[in-house]
Amino acid sequence: MTQAPATPKAARRRHDREIISLAVPAFGALVAEPLFLMVDSAIVGHLGTPQLAGLAIAAALLSTAVSVFVFLAYATTAAVARRVGAGDLQAAIRQGMDGIWLALLLGAAVVAVALPTAPGLVDLFGASDTAAPYAVTYLRVSSLGIPAMLVVLAATGILRGLQDTRTPLYVAIAGFAANAVLNVTLVYGAGLGIAGSAWGTVIAQCGMAAAYLVVVVRGARRHGASLRPDAAGIRASAQAGAPLLVRTLSLRAVLLIATAVAARLGDAEVAAHQIILSLWSLMAFALDAIAIAGQAIIGRYLGADDADGARQVCRRMVQWGVVSGVALGALIVIARPLFIPLFTGDTTVQETLLPALLVVAVSQPIAGVVFVLDGVLMGAGDGPYLAWAMLLTLAVFAPVALLIPAFGGGLTALWWAMTLMMTVRMGTLWARSRSGRWLVTGATR
Repeated sequence: MTQAPATPKAARRRHDREIISLAVPAFGALVAEPLFLMVDSAIVGHLGTPQLAGLAIAAALLSTAVSVFVFLAYATTAAVARRVGAGDLQAAIRQGMDGIWLALLLGAAVVAVALPTAPGLVDLFGASDTAAPYAVTYLRVSSLGIPAMLVVLAATGILRGLQDTRTPLYVAIAGFAANAVLNVTLVYGAGLGIAGSAWGTVIAQCGMAAAYLVVVVRGARRHGASLRPDAAGIRASAQAGAPLLVRTLSLRAVLLIATAVAARLGDAEVAAHQIILSLWSLMAFALDAIAIAGQAIIGRYLGADDADGARQVCRRMVQWGVVSGVALGALIVIARPLFIPLFTGDTTVQETLLPALLVVAVSQPIAGVVFVLDGVLMGAGDGPYLAWAMLLTLAVFAPVALLIPAFGGGLTALWWAMTLMMTVRMGTLWARSRSGRWLVTGATR
């Protein structure tokens, strides 16, 4: 007897259950990095405005050093999920192990560059004489945690591809709690100042990486996947991630330009920008939780040769993204009197921050569409298109942002430029999703 096809309402419910089961735990894992930074910002902010300004510059550089390699998570999620859909778990984990070895190699290279060049990198941002020493201190100490964070990215990609977002949630909660306790203890208890904040974060990051490795190694042994480094596999992982690297470098260039412009507006502006950027990142990761679910689900559907299922779940996730963006924007507006004093008691910083924060709130529905579609196309392995689309976005944003100081604009104008950037991204991603060219099925793309 042939089973009747599911009704549209039943299909939506099935997709909703899939999205929720993956997105809710994924949110906890995704917010680990911005929560780390928010804790650092809140603790360091009470040391003084120069310290917070120094943290803003160092954090932008550190986020770049880690985030440019986010393909270790995203490309791995898509590749592993496709093989899960095709029923080959051993090959799925083996590919993930190649990503972990690549993460270790890249992390060691980044540390080797970051330590000696820290003062020069800080100077490139135009940091003031009062903020620069704090930025250099934080950057040098925190760079030691970069290899651990890259391992976290690669291992997270494996687990997401295996449709497991709960384990990353548990690791993120433990890492966040450890980071908060260590920061307070080392900054105030041990009197280490901004260096204590950096050391606390490094220790927490290394603990997270160790926890992930235990889980992944157990899985590899269970399914008979080799743990040894494979040169060909590492090269293949690097090549698969190259387009996403271009996409991420372009996005990081946008964020670096924004921080550099804010730094040239003054210490109060860059301090306010740091607080807004921390909150913006938290909102972005909240929305990206839906996209992470999409990467895993869409990769699995395409690996199982179900293009129609992938198309349907994409449509449903966009609806989720819009609604979530509206809710987050409203939350920012309503809760602003509660969280702004947590970051700084400087009234000048607070007054500078408020109007720009309202711009961020207005732009959240746009961000909801952008992050969802970005994740959908990553899950489909559509990296080359994402690379070209982000290069176009950078070409539009850069001249607008760099002209803001020349025309007497302030932090609010800068965040209107960020909203323009997100609108351009939405247009390029929406056009691709409508074309259907990303719907390539099979165990490999």
